[in-house]
Amino acid sequence: MLIHSILEKIGNTPLVRIREVGKELPQIQSGKVKIYAKLEYFNPGGSIKDRPALRMIQEGLKSGKLTKEKTVLDSTSGNTGVAYAMIGAAMGIKIDLVMPENVSPQRKLIVTTFGSNIIYSSPMEGSDGAILLARKLLKENPDRYFMPDQYNNEFNPRAHYDSTGVEIWEQTDHQVTHFIAGIGTGGTVMGTGRRLKDYNKNIQVIAVEPDNAMHGLEGMKHMASSIVPGIYKENELDQKISMETEPAYDMSERLAHEEGLIVGHSSGGNMAAALRVAEKIQEGTIVTIFCDHGERYFEV
Repeated sequence: MLIHSILEKIGNTPLVRIREVGKELPQIQSGKVKIYAKLEYFNPGGSIKDRPALRMIQEGLKSGKLTKEKTVLDSTSGNTGVAYAMIGAAMGIKIDLVMPENVSPQRKLIVTTFGSNIIYSSPMEGSDGAILLARKLLKENPDRYFMPDQYNNEFNPRAHYDSTGVEIWEQTDHQVTHFIAGIGTGGTVMGTGRRLKDYNKNIQVIAVEPDNAMHGLEGMKHMASSIVPGIYKENELDQKISMETEPAYDMSERLAHEEGLIVGHSSGGNMAAALRVAEKIQEGTIVTIFCDHGERYFEV
């Protein structure tokens, strides 16, 4: 296969059936309930964030607000930063990323390898601290920066509306009944959920969020203690599941041991939530998101 840019490989990720984890449930063992996961680490930047990052940069260029003379600036807990960095390298666009100082060393290394610059915010303030620092830098340097603002840019959920939701609908042969995704910016659950609801209003759209402010699920937001993203509309959800850190970590290990899938902890949380939904239904097709690969969280 000949491609002209690595960016052409964003999207069209595989959907895999989860066969071992959860088989203790009679409804899964019988096949009346099926769980599938979208493997978003097959994107070239290694996560689901490639989709909205590319769309927001493309729309910035289209509008004229982003020019080759400007630098893209945004706050990120990691994966969107990697996506921006890869896209910036491929398109010849300078990237400055505001990241909490305690994000994983692997993500810092990947971002700098692509040639992007990191501006560190306080590790004690999490993603909210990065958001506030990015806004401050933009206000001080409006002519230097273009800020996509992933938390408030409608092209973030739109990217999922136009791609992720369509792919899930087609890959399940229109059989999906429940869609489950974690809340970071809210882009995935909002955009994908809207598209699936357009196909079938009875599809249940379910968000997963950490159960407290001091959680360990990197990339996820506990909404009650956070700056709520402008693109997040809780009234559009059918349900929200509160996820503890330990079960999410445990599930990541189970997926590696039982399915051969090494995923990040937020993906473990999504899978744990999918099992909780599966326990309560007698039949259906559940689809969740495995946002990134677990190697980004390895410590040596």
